[in-house]
Amino acid sequence: MLSLINTFSVAPMMDWTDRHCRSLHRVLTRRALLYTEMVTTGAVLHGDRERLLGYDPGEHPVALQLGGSDPGELAQAARIGADLGYDEINLNVGCPSDRVQSGRFGACLMREPELVAECMAAIGAAVSVPATVKCRIGVDDQDAEQSLFTLVDLCAQAGVSHFVVHARKAWLKGLSPKENRDIPPLDYDLVYRLKRERPGLIIAINGGIATLDEAVAHLDQVDGVMLGRAAYHTPDLLGRVDLEVFGERDVVDPAQAVELYRPYLAARLAEGVPLAAMSRHMLGLFHGRPGARAWRRILTVEGVKSGAGLEVIDAGLSALELAAARAAA
Repeated sequence: MLSLINTFSVAPMMDWTDRHCRSLHRVLTRRALLYTEMVTTGAVLHGDRERLLGYDPGEHPVALQLGGSDPGELAQAARIGADLGYDEINLNVGCPSDRVQSGRFGACLMREPELVAECMAAIGAAVSVPATVKCRIGVDDQDAEQSLFTLVDLCAQAGVSHFVVHARKAWLKGLSPKENRDIPPLDYDLVYRLKRERPGLIIAINGGIATLDEAVAHLDQVDGVMLGRAAYHTPDLLGRVDLEVFGERDVVDPAQAVELYRPYLAARLAEGVPLAAMSRHMLGLFHGRPGARAWRRILTVEGVKSGAGLEVIDAGLSALELAAARAAA
């Protein structure tokens, strides 16, 4: 199955890339592919689908990331996601959390490449949208080259054409999930070599990429790049993606992003969504600018209060304007 070439994407991040976060990111960039948080097959099949899988139509293109290892259940969950309109179904073969390990999915599946390929064949047969894999280069004491190439080759034989590779091993014993995001060394060269030696596959790289300049540099070697924490903590960089990565339009600055996001905020507030559920994703918008600390403080302190509404956002903007005026004086 052919996949879209997703030149730039924002990583799936648990507790962060919910629908409110994605809607904010979408006003900053029209072209980036956005991902849901990982959703387990059990949750898709038996949980509250509107809460877990609901999204705003404005989020497209948006991919659903699934966690699981049962081919039949993954096929069912993938079909549900495709029927809901998701543009891609992605299998998580990279998360190192204890919960994931106990459930036999995520990074521990790097040890079972044949099973991953079976899962991907089932997903691919169930949906017409692209079925993709996000993986690590290996786990624990695996030989990274052997584990990565074996997984990719078996999945390619099952019809997968697009892989997102987090260029670190995951250490399932001895490191916490947080430590697994930083401590295992990055091996970008191995991912570059995967692309050179498998030129017919679409290879995107992930892990430790902090700036757009770094992202663009990676695109000389691979087809796509995925940013995680940098995109979340400093979302203003997404406002430059369409110009600097795709060469398509003017920059969306943070103040413009707030105004573009305002209709979404108003609509969700009218539905009873607490402001804090949305404003928490906006804390880093003005990172490094005069008044950024006041912006974060106002949203954090006032945004959590019962009945908080758009006036909190306006107060934050006023604090930014005051700080900018003082800095210019």
